Amino acid sequence: MSAHASNEPREVAIVGGGIGGLTLALSLHAAGLKPRVFERAPQLIEAGAGIQLSPNAMRVMRALGLEHALIPFAFAPEALEMCDGVSGRHVFSIRAQQRRWGAPYLHLHRADLVAVLEQTLEARVPGALTTDAGVTAIEDDGEQVTLSFADGTHVADLAVGADGIHSTVRRGLFGSAGAQFTGQLAWRATVPTEKLGANLPPPTACVWTGSGRHAVTYRVRGGQVANFVGVVEREDWQGESWTEAGTREDVLADFDGWRPEITAIIEAADRHYRWALHDRPPLPQWHRGRIGLLGDACHPVLPFLAQGAAMAIEDGWVLAAMLAQNLPVDAALAAYASARRERVQRVYEGARHNAELFHLAQTPRRAGTRAILKLGGRLLPGVARSRLDWLYGDDVTAHFPLRA
Repeated sequence: MSAHASNEPREVAIVGGGIGGLTLALSLHAAGLKPRVFERAPQLIEAGAGIQLSPNAMRVMRALGLEHALIPFAFAPEALEMCDGVSGRHVFSIRAQQRRWGAPYLHLHRADLVAVLEQTLEARVPGALTTDAGVTAIEDDGEQVTLSFADGTHVADLAVGADGIHSTVRRGLFGSAGAQFTGQLAWRATVPTEKLGANLPPPTACVWTGSGRHAVTYRVRGGQVANFVGVVEREDWQGESWTEAGTREDVLADFDGWRPEITAIIEAADRHYRWALHDRPPLPQWHRGRIGLLGDACHPVLPFLAQGAAMAIEDGWVLAAMLAQNLPVDAALAAYASARRERVQRVYEGARHNAELFHLAQTPRRAGTRAILKLGGRLLPGVARSRLDWLYGDDVTAHFPLRA
């Protein structure tokens, strides 16, 4: 396929049809640009897990006209809270206030979010998504990029790697980025709430903390499904696959003696998936020439702020806004990286801090830390919420308006 005529909108080839890639495609369309998404998998199927869409991510969904499409699949938590995983003692609670942060805080099943994004893209830009299309190489000749596939090639004005933590686009640009095993193993499972009875977790985004481990529970699909993520410090498993199955016995052993709200989910789940958490600091460079990167491909973050998908969603909007300014491609990609780097770095550091906070051993330091958190949440709730304003209150749609 040859490059488009000069009077046609700039075409952006997106490698990866996940949350970040689909959000970028919809943002590009809203900005008057032409998205083409190439996904390696035969169809878009997200693994069975929940996702937290915080208000900063929902601002982008709202600007793209997707909020009302997502609401029927979502569950709105009453609060963000922390409890002790063994005793159940309440540490603090912060009400999820849409009025303060400008958009709702929603929990969704990843498959539901991807389905809404995919269906909306097909409705707005028919044929924009091509599945079963694994990119084998990308060549940049300075005027356009050529994507190679097993059965042919495709030419576009630029390409963006939104292909996740194992990005082939990133490897092609910068080689294999080093990753360090954190010594932490994550588990995940989902269970219909009707199976949990009196042991149903609270209707919140609840972090259950303990010595060397923690768990997170929340509800998805309108409250009909409970989602569990558990993280434990272990050195015996280092696989990064998101879909590697473990055993019920192993998860129960990792959370032996914990609250029934945790163990009931583990016992009732049909499958228990595990993956090792590896730490990759944000890349110093997010593009080269006409090829850029987005989301986990250039700045994966540990899951302890629940912001991985949110950062990719914000990336997609900001990148579209920069490309809509009709700057040279290299300059637009550089401006996008510059606009995002400080915020992503802060999220990266915040997630690392939470990893330590959640896993404090039974020491005077843990007791003191929890006492401060409890006192702050009870006596100064406004101050507690204000500590999250930088994250949840930020609005990339206002800072970087699209100019279609």
